[in-house]
Amino acid sequence: MATLRRMPPLVFAGECDQLTDRLAAASRGEAFVLTGGDCAETFEANTADSIRARLQTVLQMSVILTYAASLPVVKMGRLAGQYFKPRSKTIETRNGIDMTSYLGDAVNAIEFDAEARRPDPERLLRAYHASGAALNLVRAFTMGGFADLRQVHAWNQDFVRDSIAGQRYELMAADIDRALSFMHACGADPDEFQRVEFLLRTKLSPWTMNAP
Repeated sequence: MATLRRMPPLVFAGECDQLTDRLAAASRGEAFVLTGGDCAETFEANTADSIRARLQTVLQMSVILTYAASLPVVKMGRLAGQYFKPRSKTIETRNGIDMTSYLGDAVNAIEFDAEARRPDPERLLRAYHASGAALNLVRAFTMGGFADLRQVHAWNQDFVRDSIAGQRYELMAADIDRALSFMHACGADPDEFQRVEFLLRTKLSPWTMNAP
């Protein structure tokens, strides 16, 4: 813990204040809150493809909600720090053998093995670095063009593209595309269309966000 205290913070006070403002707006009925992600993350799944897919899903949902309700959507992801998994029982029993329960990658490993299930403080440092890497990648995606509203068609994932839901999404995406084209023709091209504010709720750093 002493080592962690010397590490740079993953989140700053100003970011927390901005998140508080967004949630206050939602509590007044001025915005929706949309949250999605994993109950518990793993180090193995902390990859660019995995993070991009989760972010993409939330962006798809937020576009639909924003377009249908004409209200801002507070987009909140459960990622970049969900490396703890609280359990109702601290002991797991298999075939008469008792072991410490799997408590998340930040504590121990999922393999049913005495050494793997031994709590390891070094895993906290690994969780810190994994969270920082994921945070940076989310910031890059949301600020670097991936979240551009003009890319809504590209957000339609392969596994829903040929489904009824995917087809309905494409129709809505086409409507949004026409509206954006009209605004562009009128000379309007605000920066807000090219990036998105994405909040992160984690267990490692209780509240984090990136703001434009």
